[in-house]
Amino acid sequence: MPQDDDLTLRIGHEELVVRQRYETLSIVNDILIGVWFVVGSALFFSESTATAGTWLFLLGSVQMLLRPAIRLRRRLHLQRLGSPHAETARDF
Repeated sequence: MPQDDDLTLRIGHEELVVRQRYETLSIVNDILIGVWFVVGSALFFSESTATAGTWLFLLGSVQMLLRPAIRLRRRLHLQRLGSPHAETARDF
């Protein structure tokens, strides 16, 4: 008897849209964090721009706090939809 190793998960359209939106938000947030830290690091090469670099590091640090907030909001949103898959191993 052949064994089928494929796993099929069925999720609703609304759940899929919610997951995609939060994943996109998380990706954009991560990119911006990287930009703030790279630009902030470059600004530290000159004393005259070090203050601006410090502000960018602060901005990047605050945005790092947004990542768990995005994950929590996503989880609560999916639970409100009644999703049996509110939490997955692929959590971003």
